[in-house]
Amino acid sequence: MAVLPLIRRLLGKKTDRYNDVSIQTFFQNKARQQGYTLSAGQALAIAAMSRECQRLLAGQPTRSLYLHGPVGRGKSWLLDGFFQALPITEKKRVHFHGFFAHLHRSLFKHREHADALAASLDEQLAGCRVLCFDEFHVHDIGDAMLITRLFKALFERGVLVLVTSNYPPAGLLPNPLYHERFKPVIDLIAARMEVLEVSSPQDFRRLPQAHATQRFTTGQYVWPGTAAQRTALGLPATEGPAQSLTVGNRQLTGRRHHARTIVFTFGDLCEQLTAVMDYLLLCQDFDHWIIDGLPLLGDCPIAVQQRFINLVDVLYDQDKHLILIGARSLAESLAGQAIDLARTASRLNQLQQGAPQVLSESVS
Repeated sequence: MAVLPLIRRLLGKKTDRYNDVSIQTFFQNKARQQGYTLSAGQALAIAAMSRECQRLLAGQPTRSLYLHGPVGRGKSWLLDGFFQALPITEKKRVHFHGFFAHLHRSLFKHREHADALAASLDEQLAGCRVLCFDEFHVHDIGDAMLITRLFKALFERGVLVLVTSNYPPAGLLPNPLYHERFKPVIDLIAARMEVLEVSSPQDFRRLPQAHATQRFTTGQYVWPGTAAQRTALGLPATEGPAQSLTVGNRQLTGRRHHARTIVFTFGDLCEQLTAVMDYLLLCQDFDHWIIDGLPLLGDCPIAVQQRFINLVDVLYDQDKHLILIGARSLAESLAGQAIDLARTASRLNQLQQGAPQVLSESVS
């Protein structure tokens, strides 16, 4: 056991009541400042987070939490608030895509180790007592098998895990070919986590105050991408010739880049064999993204739709400014069969779709 956490547990009992109150008060103040009225589901989740915080600080066993519900009901808002209010430093907030991309790389790095997962978790979560896991979902059987091992390892280490998901545990990995093989994880979640539904008739992402500090929501969806629209926004008149772009150890195709702005076509990113790690690496270098040529997703293969979903997830989570250009309205373009398109639509609907505003940093 690390020395600092032990010292905090031995000496920190006087703060237990304070922190139990402060988490409740934190959310009440945050909701009031942002003009929100907490839903019944949010209130129950806050009470559970407050209870587990008190147990954590008292050095008592904790019960992890699994928050699920439709998009836009405040699950990530609760997770971020809990992470911010939790009065310890041994905590980590991760997003599904980023965490698993790094975990796969770490497993490969430690492949000769007797327990590669343990070595990887030591590397990624050294000293971590609380792991906040946002946007949890499973559609790949390989990740499903890894998640079984991961959750068991986290619970054995006594890590308090807070998960948010659009799906109840029984709705994870819905593919009937694989769902039965994932049942041990569903049973593990039921046994080791308190499952809470966060629902509300209000989609909080549609409220103006939800956009106050986000760069992503200052972006735009532009259609049908006329020459006049492109001129008004300082966008390239055409998609431009293909250019090779070094991303990590790979070569991807882009159109142009300047300073912190990058231009791609939809095909460059979603119709090629790109991966989440590519998007994460690009986000380190570029804050302003222009993606041209959004097609009707319903006409695209499921793998292409899933890459686009993953791309939007990363840009949203990394809070990047996005200008997306398509030939049809956003609603028409986002009609597809991929399971997570509802989340993608919720996020892209936060982009401005009214009169164009001139982009401050044009690309020529």
